[in-house]
Amino acid sequence: MQRSGIILVLLLTFIISGLSQLSPEMVFVRGGKFLMGSNLGGEDERPVHEVFLNDFYIGKFEVTQAQWKWIMDQDTNKRYFEGCGNCPVERVNWYNVVEFIEKLNQKMQLNYRLPTEAEWEYAAKGGHLSRKFKFSGSNSVEKVAWKDGNSGNMTHPVGMKRPNELDIFDMSGNVFEWCSDWYSPDYYQVNHSVDPTGPEVGTSRVIRGGSWFFDHSGLRVTDRESGNPGFRYGYVGFRLCRSASKNQ
Repeated sequence: MQRSGIILVLLLTFIISGLSQLSPEMVFVRGGKFLMGSNLGGEDERPVHEVFLNDFYIGKFEVTQAQWKWIMDQDTNKRYFEGCGNCPVERVNWYNVVEFIEKLNQKMQLNYRLPTEAEWEYAAKGGHLSRKFKFSGSNSVEKVAWKDGNSGNMTHPVGMKRPNELDIFDMSGNVFEWCSDWYSPDYYQVNHSVDPTGPEVGTSRVIRGGSWFFDHSGLRVTDRESGNPGFRYGYVGFRLCRSASKNQ
């Protein structure tokens, strides 16, 4: 093989390797029925109600700074914890995330999206393998979550704590995660039993999972919080989701 051919092969190998490292790693979540909410948490977690979800895929990890930069190379906004490529991206508002997903879909020719609140909770609970832990993967928060008291007041590279039953990491702690739903404290009082997508309108979006900045607040798998979709929080990021149908 001529020298130019060898160089081309090496270059293509390098590009493919880089793409594989930056492409989102997804976990298949088998759908089914589960009990959403809790009678032991806040008023917005009640009543406990049965929900059915179809199959879907969800990110094994939170989207990282490196993945964000790969897609949003024109974004000049600084991260709160700048320079940690494998740490979850933060200081991205809900609309920034929507733009990221649109560009990612153009590049990958797939249909990534944010998880619904119901999909997020089901995955955090371990799906059909759930062992009904308080936190995502354990009843011991220290084993699964970067939080106030063990985080050193910063985010950490994704995947460093114990995964949950579905081998998904950091669904408790590190950063809160945007969901697709509008937030309503009364939403559970209305019966939306099959693939619920949240209220049709609202002023804030659901965030789930807790973060490095909080102790036990938000870290439980059923806890519901909300954020201004136009605000960049230093403790909120996201993970991706994708429907499992053949056309998605």
